[in-house]
Amino acid sequence: MKELEYPFNSEEIIRRKKQFRKQLLKNPGLTPLKIAVLGGATTNDIVKIMELFLLNYGICPEFYESEYNRYYEDAMFPNPELEAFKPDIIFICTFNRNITSYPEIGDTSDVIAGKLENEYTRFENMWKMIASKYKCTIIQNNFEYPFFRLMGNRDASDPHGRVNFITKLNMRFNEYADSTENFYIHDINYISASYGIEKWSDPFYWHMYKYALSVPAIPDFSFNVSNIIKSVMGKNKKVLMLDMDNTLWGGVIGDDGADNIETGQETPIGQTYSEFQSYVKSIGQLGVLLTLNSKNDEETALEGLRRDDSVLKPDDFVLKKINWMPKSENLIDSAKDLSLLPDSFVFVDDNPAEREIVRANVPGAAVPEIGDRPEHYINIIDRSGFFEVTNLSKDDMKRNEMYKVNAKRMESLKAFTDYGEYLKSLEMKAEIQDFIPAYMSRISQLTNKSNQFNLTTKRYTQSEIEAVADNDSYITIYGKLADKFGDNGVVSVVVGHIIGDECHIDLWIMSCRVLKRDMEFAMMDILVEKCLSKNIKSITGYYYPTAKNAMVKEFYALQGFEKVFEDEEGNTRWKFELDKDYIKKNKYIHIENSGK
Repeated sequence: MKELEYPFNSEEIIRRKKQFRKQLLKNPGLTPLKIAVLGGATTNDIVKIMELFLLNYGICPEFYESEYNRYYEDAMFPNPELEAFKPDIIFICTFNRNITSYPEIGDTSDVIAGKLENEYTRFENMWKMIASKYKCTIIQNNFEYPFFRLMGNRDASDPHGRVNFITKLNMRFNEYADSTENFYIHDINYISASYGIEKWSDPFYWHMYKYALSVPAIPDFSFNVSNIIKSVMGKNKKVLMLDMDNTLWGGVIGDDGADNIETGQETPIGQTYSEFQSYVKSIGQLGVLLTLNSKNDEETALEGLRRDDSVLKPDDFVLKKINWMPKSENLIDSAKDLSLLPDSFVFVDDNPAEREIVRANVPGAAVPEIGDRPEHYINIIDRSGFFEVTNLSKDDMKRNEMYKVNAKRMESLKAFTDYGEYLKSLEMKAEIQDFIPAYMSRISQLTNKSNQFNLTTKRYTQSEIEAVADNDSYITIYGKLADKFGDNGVVSVVVGHIIGDECHIDLWIMSCRVLKRDMEFAMMDILVEKCLSKNIKSITGYYYPTAKNAMVKEFYALQGFEKVFEDEEGNTRWKFELDKDYIKKNKYIHIENSGK
């Protein structure tokens, strides 16, 4: 819904929230999610606006909301209602008004240190209690700065100042988040500053309604926390697709020539485009795939990136669609080339007509309204939260290189007429074994990101992954795949639930970048091996259709399963009878360190 995309009209969102909600609930394929909001202030409208943004991301939230300022009691003491709710996420929505004891001017340094420790420990004890009891993701607000400074500028440097105290407390929160899995900071300290602290903290709303932020600021607040939730749920965009003329540089390279486009440090406008290019390059370092989509002669256009003062170079892009085709078609073709869905893309173009064509013809692709002023490009893309980082693994940071290497594999394929010979030439090696702590984060991430090769559409938080790994009634297998071109990292996950002498597949997923490489057969071979070792007599698999996973509709048939049930919606159940004469299906991958 365009009205919920940044930059949005907060007043309109608040005024039309019921109308937007009704419209968004009609969207198909919404992912259910249980969120408990434990508030230190009134949270009613925060929850309502959060719901809109989450629905817009394809998430259908169900909320538990604490009574006013009962966040600590709900977390720390028995709470049958919250326990029965079984939250997937607990959001602790506290503000600087919930700090119980600030430094006073007469306090000694020891007293101030004690107050800081007591304040932090109260929260840390709460986080640990929640993690122990609910084993769910935790999101915690940090603290916004106060709307007044008793000592003026000295408030930031003097230990007696509230600004100084909040800064130190926020740093302690950050240190905990950096060392704790499934715990995320909602940075209202930044958002409030960006919004304007005086407008954000208008005391009228506290004294009248017990809102710790002004009502007009609620959409900014709710959008920001929704981006964290969206990221945890694997709903981030994966590709940044860029136009070139007047997007990466000033001018039209076909008319002006590479020497005359504006980039580099010689002019203010050139500096603006260089700063944007630096931002784009940094996004690529997060693991976001960078691609080009430009109406141009390819060689002419690439000369703009070959300039000595161009921050971005041709090799920074995993895919280049530089031609005279409609950009909407180029985007769809790019998605096919990368084995991704078109809704994984963010399309950035200075031309409003091109933006509208892509928006109309590629549903789900993000098309930010960047306007026509390049000095605003960074702010709009950055604040839109397309690539919100909740976990940053080594695989993430290597993703651009992985896709570039994948292009080399595809190029190598052209030299072969026999596909089997091509697979042999890759010299593939796989590590397939039980879940291990080193990969828990990546495994959880993969369960939330994989859309096309996900047979049951089930998602797991990291704590849930850790729980099934520790449960003897489950079989858990991950698969890593490498070849002569490089390492793909963890690309496949299977979770099976043992009931009697049967194994029921709760989850089978695989990264689409290793499709048709025999990895699914290698995973099946190890799954059978593990089942036989536990005297399991049959494996039952399930397929639940979505708009995105049609490619695996017949997956179990290819593995030799027999279909035993199908309903009107296309949900199917499959069965595979086990015996010791099972013939392994993988022919081309050498298995190393297979399960224990």
